[in-house]
Amino acid sequence: MTDLDLGAPHRPVPGPATTNLADILERVLDKGIVIAGDIKIDLLDIELLTIRLRLFVASVDTAKKAGIDWWETDPALSSRAGRSALEDENRELRDRIEALEEERGQS
Repeated sequence: MTDLDLGAPHRPVPGPATTNLADILERVLDKGIVIAGDIKIDLLDIELLTIRLRLFVASVDTAKKAGIDWWETDPALSSRAGRSALEDENRELRDRIEALEEERGQS
């Protein structure tokens, strides 16, 4: 007789651990992942073109910890940065107008 015949409890057979896409994405965003590559085209030992590709996939918090926060200062991506860029340009133009008016008043 076997264990099954004696009414022994059935034990599940351990299988490979499954990981779903959400778990993988959470890990990648938490830790970050870097993909880097170079494409170089030479003709007769003369470099014609070099393209460097760098991809960093991470959450915003992970990217900030890595010192990457360019989206905060890019006017195309941040309304706050856009306002700041406009304020800087406005201030510069006002200074130039004031300087021109002073020159005109001295003439």
